[in-house]
Order: sequence, then structure tokens, then C-alpha cells
Amino acid sequence: METGLARAQVQSMEGLPGNERTLPFIFQAPTSGAAWQDSRAQILQAVETELPRVGGILFRGFAFNGEADFEVFARSFGHELLTYDYASTPRTKLNNRVYTSTEYPAHQVIPLHNEQSYSLNWPMKIWFHCVQASAVGGETPIADSRQVYQQLDPAIRQRFAEKRLMYVRNYGNGLDLPWQQAFSTEDRAQVEHFCRANQIQFQWKDDGELSTRQVCQAVAQHPVTGEWVWFNQAHLFHISNLAAPVRETLISIVGEEGVPRNVFYGDGSPIELDALEHVRAVLQRCQVSFPWQAGDVLMLDNMLVAHGRSTFQGARKVVVAMAEPAPAG
Repeated sequence: METGLARAQVQSMEGLPGNERTLPFIFQAPTSGAAWQDSRAQILQAVETELPRVGGILFRGFAFNGEADFEVFARSFGHELLTYDYASTPRTKLNNRVYTSTEYPAHQVIPLHNEQSYSLNWPMKIWFHCVQASAVGGETPIADSRQVYQQLDPAIRQRFAEKRLMYVRNYGNGLDLPWQQAFSTEDRAQVEHFCRANQIQFQWKDDGELSTRQVCQAVAQHPVTGEWVWFNQAHLFHISNLAAPVRETLISIVGEEGVPRNVFYGDGSPIELDALEHVRAVLQRCQVSFPWQAGDVLMLDNMLVAHGRSTFQGARKVVVAMAEPAPAG
């Protein structure tokens, strides 16, 4: 008879051979359509023991009654859910603290990343709930950020760690999120207060648009496990992440300094393209993917595990909640 702590190793998951931390840990409902509340004690036990070890848990087979029930589930772990401030991608607020996943076109891949690792503040926990699985594709790939850190060329890893990263963002102009959406306010004074409080340099342009710069970490040490993780979005923010025709068109319109987002080393020097390609290759090598089933909830330790999105066909609805700000320092 199956009970709460169901099988962690599932053959259909694309775990790496010999990896003792096969992602994700599977927590199967005792019966299909069971209420998650009835397994709450076992769920809490699994999160306490398996989340720090594996980094991600897939809860499968439980009945979730819409976004509100999913929000109750996310709140049940003891932390107030977070708002999506200083956003970098478009998404819609659905319920009190539940959002759609990034609203990019279905034909676009969203590379692996740790949520808000482009900033000095990020959530420690993130949940994804599959309301509707797409007919084709639409997976949320994940990767162990400890494994990424370990597999990177030590010289590249050290250079990133020592120099850190400077993220440059130019909002609005129909090219990226307007600053009002990114900062969830229409008030310039609130934006300026947020920037000063978070060590973000800002400049208001003559056309009323905003430009920001922020120097952040490239690697980080997990506050609980003490392990080092690769923790940045350089490969995603860098202009080389854009397809060549898009990149060339953007530069021809606004110049390289005016592109919506770019990233440099913390001292302002350019990041080597071969280093970024190496990072992308390691991320791809560490990636794990599984097909969504309607009703699934994936819980990640946001520092230990990165996530992304595959292309898809057909309707797809995955909603997100975040909690537990990372400790300062």
C-alpha cells in the first residue's frame, strides 16, 4: 500500500546516471485525486528531509481546487508569499499572491535560471502548479545549481565570482517591460526609494523612461546547506542570448547601450562570449525534464535548483507562487 513518502527514483525522469540527488523527488498521492490536506504531515516531512538534499519535489496525483487552493498549499509551509517586485518578465497576477508563469510566446525557450538571481534579493522557495498541460512540449526543465557550479571550468567560475556581474536594464519603449510594470507602481518616487534601498543605480531619461544598473553575485552559498551554487542570469541577460537578426535590429534602432537588457562584469568590462557559451553548455548538460500532468505541483529550493520553460503547442497554464526572502548578507 502506497503512503506519503513515495518513490524518489522514477525511471521516466531523466536523472543523470549515478546521481544520488535525482531530480525531482516524487511525492505521489496515496490515491488519485486525494486531498493534499490529508497528507499534510507526510508532505512537511518530505519537504524537511528531501528539499535540502534533492532541491525539488514533484507532488503528483493530488486534487487542487484552482489557484486559491494552490495558494493555501504554498502558504502552508509557514512563510508569507511574496509579490513579484523588480520583475524582468511579463506575467499576470491571478490570485492574492499567485501569478502566471512568464508570458512569452509558445515558440520561445526560456533558459534555465534561478528566480530573481539577477538581483540582491530573491525567494528561497518557488512553487509551480500545472493547471493545464500543453498537448506538446511545455515542460519546466530544472537543473541542480550545485552540479552546475561543480561542472563549470574552475577558472571561469572564479573569474565570475571575483568580478561579480552588472545588470543593465532599459525599460519600456515597446521593447521591454515598462518600468511601471517592473516595479508595480506608477510613482517615480517609489521606484527611486526601491532602487536606493536595493543598491540599484537609476537614471530617468528625457523621454520619461528608466535605465538601471545593479551589481550582483555570480555565485552564492546556500544559507542552510552551506553549499556553493551557480546563481546568476548572465547567460540570459547578455545580448548574445538574442537571435542574431533580433540583436542586430535592436542595436540599429537604439544602439548597444540602449538595448532592453545586457550584463557585464561588475567592473563594467565585457563578458567573454566563449565563457557564456561554456555556461550555457553546462546548464544544458545538467538539465532534467519531465512531462507535466494536470494537477502537478513542483516545489523548488530556488537556490539549489534552476528552472526554465520548453516550447509548446496547444493551451498551457502553469501558475507560480514564491516565498521566504533570502537572508540578507
